[in-house]
Amino acid sequence: MEISEGRAYPLGATIDDEGVNFALFSAHATEVILCLFDESGQQELAQLPLPMKTQDTWHGYVKGANSQTLYAYRVDGPYQPLLGHRFNRHKLLLDPYAKQFHGHQKEDASLYAHIHDEGHDEDDLSFDTRDSAPYMPKCKVVDHRHLLPIPPVNKEKVPSNKAQRLSSNILYELHVKGFTQQHPHLKQALKGTFLGLCDEQVIQYLVDLGVTSVELMPVQSFFDESFLHHKGLTNYWGYNSIGFFIPHHEYLVNNDVCEFRHMVTRLHEAGIEVILDVVYNHSAEGNRLGPTYSFKGIDNVSYYRLVASDPRYYINDTGCGNTLNLAHPRVLQLVMDSLRYWVEVMGVDGFRFDLAATLARELHGFDLSAGFFKAIAQDPVLCQVKLMAEPWDLGPGGYQLGNFPIAWSEWNDRFRDTMRRFWRGDAGMLPEFARRFHGSSDLFEHGGKPPASSINFITCHDGFTLWDLVSYDHKHNEANLEDNRDGRQENFSHNYGEEGKTCDQDINRVRARQCRNLLTSLFLSQGVPLLLAGDEVGRTQAGNNNSYCQDNHLSWRDWTNTPYSDALFCFTQKLIRIRKRFPLLCHVEYVHHSMNDKAPGLDWYCRQGMPMTKQLWSETQTRTLSVVISGKLEGSDSQQQALLLMLNNELSALPFILPQLAGFQAWQCVLYTHDTGYEAIESKGENNEQVYQLQDRSLMLFHAYRIGENE
Repeated sequence: MEISEGRAYPLGATIDDEGVNFALFSAHATEVILCLFDESGQQELAQLPLPMKTQDTWHGYVKGANSQTLYAYRVDGPYQPLLGHRFNRHKLLLDPYAKQFHGHQKEDASLYAHIHDEGHDEDDLSFDTRDSAPYMPKCKVVDHRHLLPIPPVNKEKVPSNKAQRLSSNILYELHVKGFTQQHPHLKQALKGTFLGLCDEQVIQYLVDLGVTSVELMPVQSFFDESFLHHKGLTNYWGYNSIGFFIPHHEYLVNNDVCEFRHMVTRLHEAGIEVILDVVYNHSAEGNRLGPTYSFKGIDNVSYYRLVASDPRYYINDTGCGNTLNLAHPRVLQLVMDSLRYWVEVMGVDGFRFDLAATLARELHGFDLSAGFFKAIAQDPVLCQVKLMAEPWDLGPGGYQLGNFPIAWSEWNDRFRDTMRRFWRGDAGMLPEFARRFHGSSDLFEHGGKPPASSINFITCHDGFTLWDLVSYDHKHNEANLEDNRDGRQENFSHNYGEEGKTCDQDINRVRARQCRNLLTSLFLSQGVPLLLAGDEVGRTQAGNNNSYCQDNHLSWRDWTNTPYSDALFCFTQKLIRIRKRFPLLCHVEYVHHSMNDKAPGLDWYCRQGMPMTKQLWSETQTRTLSVVISGKLEGSDSQQQALLLMLNNELSALPFILPQLAGFQAWQCVLYTHDTGYEAIESKGENNEQVYQLQDRSLMLFHAYRIGENE
């Protein structure tokens, strides 16, 4: 094949009717060689040096190349690890802009630029001359020119205002493989795939549950770490990206990347949005002793943040060995182009950014004025999608909850820990519970941020499941083969009398009740609720709180129905319906005042039906509370309603006096978490108030309309 100068833009492999243009950024390379392979990916057919370099972008046009062409690069330049350069032309390198891989990575010592044999694996100053091509996947040219835009979720059902859209969301975090791998009604070929996730029965389950958005754990192409390979484990979660434009091969049925588009289309047709959990903070290449797959061999100094005083070493703000350098304009461009690709070509509705504090690190640390934030804000495509941050990393000053721009929402671990501690019975939690239930205005309201800035969660992929949270005092990660050293130490969990699975029905009843209490706290709080897939049926991981490497039954969703799982599913389903029924649970702005005829309100009461005072808030041993949330029906100027939530976290049943609201009807119970067979008997107080006896560790939710107004 002949190669001509071609164009420096766009980066990657761009097809037209006569051939393919190849463009690769590398500021410090001395030569970039395009390697072409046969259809098997095993035989290297040609090595074509890219003939032109324009503003640090190497480029060339290959006439006759097409959508079946397999390619990769070899990049030559100085191998000077002490100066940060790790070029090695013997290592085959993946195109950062590749849209599909052919074949899979195979663990081998030749994948390392330095000698990685026994006795030499700690010497990254050595130079390895073995060819890594036989053990590397190859990039495949993809032709997307014929694709039409994916229709969005039915806009008639979704508010036009972005803040309103997010405030009414119910997020559902799931793993593409784990969610359907054991589904009893799917064909074997579809299990654990994008096509399996959009199967009619699976989608109907999501619709019946009532979630509005699925948040998919990483689906961009990722590799397993070497240390997991040697243990016989894999990176199940996928937080080890290497192909920022590529749907992970294991989730494809026919190795067709458009299967992801089909999944998005089907979910949109069902009214469900797709949010991607994306990992742009680090890559799969690890630290100085890690393998060379792509960035490290293309231009290590540009792509990664290196220690200024000793660039042999990587800055490791992520805890994963390296940190991508988004302060470099070409690396930032890579991330922006990738995000835009997933929106415009693949049709996704938003992103959750893993370790997002890393993305906003400039030379001096986290910066609210970082180039990444500015690039997102001005982008005409990305400024319209939903942006959610995991607002921390492991570097200095890395905890940045509440400090992201106004257009961003943030995973709120303060909500998680507070709700866990409150229902566990920790002392002095009432004020903190109130702040988190209110939407964490103390963290987010500055700068005009709304309650939807808080992504509320009790559990997520990282940590205990909901059932394990009430079944284990300690983590049990022995299956990870790290002597139970890994995983979060403090989980704010409780086993209620026996560690793990038990036949004691009294303990099981308390656990089930606590699950209902925690779920209710999640769905009735201001902010955006995120539910971990499987929590609605009591999924367990046998106490493992770090199942990132467990691609097996421990992590996969069990679809076996039991009376308990069915009951918890129905309870969760009811909670979601209540949240959708009452817009006052999704206020677009923070509410700080008491209720009145013209505006919504939020009022706190003690168990005796009287307003909370400073003295009552300071009583550290008190574990009972009531809150009234009021507001008008959506789209109505007259109808006003109120919800009363009563919480009893004491170890004995207690009477609650329901606060009387002038002009409102009597309270009607719409939800309770007490056990079947327990009756919260209503009685009358001295002043004709409604009084209910609440079971220990339970809650009740009531609803009332203003007198003269009907639902």
